[in-house]
Amino acid sequence: MDTGQSNTAAAANKWIVAVSVMLPTLIEIIDTSVVNVSLDHIRGSLSASIDEATWTVTAYLVSNAIIIPLTGWLSRMLGRKFYLILSIVIFTVSSFLCGCAWSLQSLIFFRIVQGIGGGALQPLSQAILLEAFPLKQRGTAMALFGVGILFGPIIGPLMGGWITDNWSWQWIFYINIPIGIISVLMCMIFISDPSYLKKQKMRIDYMGLALLTLGLATLQIVLDKGQQEDWFASGFIFWLSLISVCSLLLFVVVEWFAKDPIVHLSTFKNRSFTTGSMIAFFVFFNLFGSIVLLPILLQTQLGYTATLAGQVLGLGGIATLITMPIVGVLMTKVNPKWLIAVGTVIAAYSTFRLSQFNLYVDYINVFLPRVFLGVGTGLLFVPLTTLTMSGIKREEMGNATAIYNLLRNIGASIGVAFVTTMISRHAQVHQFQLTEHLSPFDRNYQMASSAVARVFGYNGFSPDVSKFAADSLIYGNTIKQASMLAFNDTSFIIFVILLSTLPLVLLIKGGKGGATPQGVH
Repeated sequence: MDTGQSNTAAAANKWIVAVSVMLPTLIEIIDTSVVNVSLDHIRGSLSASIDEATWTVTAYLVSNAIIIPLTGWLSRMLGRKFYLILSIVIFTVSSFLCGCAWSLQSLIFFRIVQGIGGGALQPLSQAILLEAFPLKQRGTAMALFGVGILFGPIIGPLMGGWITDNWSWQWIFYINIPIGIISVLMCMIFISDPSYLKKQKMRIDYMGLALLTLGLATLQIVLDKGQQEDWFASGFIFWLSLISVCSLLLFVVVEWFAKDPIVHLSTFKNRSFTTGSMIAFFVFFNLFGSIVLLPILLQTQLGYTATLAGQVLGLGGIATLITMPIVGVLMTKVNPKWLIAVGTVIAAYSTFRLSQFNLYVDYINVFLPRVFLGVGTGLLFVPLTTLTMSGIKREEMGNATAIYNLLRNIGASIGVAFVTTMISRHAQVHQFQLTEHLSPFDRNYQMASSAVARVFGYNGFSPDVSKFAADSLIYGNTIKQASMLAFNDTSFIIFVILLSTLPLVLLIKGGKGGATPQGVH
């Protein structure tokens, strides 16, 4: 009887732990994208240009990227429970200050602080979930983690747009406050540190810390501002890129030989971890690239409203939510490698479907690829994360989850930068190719121009105005066709990149039912 009650209490406790850590993590992930749809309101309220307002997004991403790989080190130095609660407190207080910002400069500063508080929540929550759930239920734990990681970026813009339109942009920050307070109380009551994660006295690796901070900060700025500044045509982007590459290379050298490194790069000696992290990088490259690609296509080329475009993204996110719990069950019955492979193929197929679009594609054919992407991502995320961490010792879990989340986030940032750049460059190429046919000597152009001009003439316009209107209409349609072809090209490139990761699945260790090396735990 006592044993049954104990088991019931333990089962209940792990679910309470899951809610305690995932609640603030979900809000933190939402905050990476929630501001995007409110930039115009922020710009007007704080008397700034739209380019200046985008620094509120960049500032958060930069501080977030710096903190994530430091999470394992800070957990060892401060104690994990204390550091988790401290991070939630910093995130909550800075959210309040963001809503109270009196100028753009103050908002950017408070967003930096918010990123410092929120950056640790993803790796910490993942590490705690992996420890709270027994080995056989790690698939369930990662399904919970995946809900926040994958659904947050989708619900963020929808929630931010609704709050901004119905209340004000300040409330996208104020809404974090009650959730943060509840999360702090739950973590204080239900989270505890294992013996190997108590506070330790540690030497601070100042050189490694400085190089990591400089390298990741400049990298994130390059990825976020590169297309806007025309990449290496800008001296600003060129020098930041050079600083980033040199800093990160030196960081690897320094950390490899450091006696007490802030990031233990020896984790990469684990083949499954290294391979899984590489696959996660490309999966999130595809996922976030597609999330950016599709709404731009829908609103700029197909005439969708923001609400309709949001529905397409949201319904795909629901497909992911439905798939993940099923995958958590399947992992006990099927070789997780098969789930990863099938999920990768389905996700790749979704981007292939995007590459077949034209300007007359209907809603169903727009909606289905997004659902395929949601199902594919849901299928591969849980087993991928579980197998990647399967050979990691518990005392090294914080360091491993920090590296894993960093690579995943960098993959997402590079995916967004890649998509926006490819669309812009390929649109220029296709526009040049198509406008070669807009010539008085091209028979098809002559026939089309005359036919359209006659339509304007029938509606009472003069011959000169009709000719000008016809040429403008044809040119405008040419620009749309060039953009559509650029979207197709970019989607196909993403399809090829994602499909090429399939051979990596074979390198991950793990057998049927999610079997993992038991001895390491």
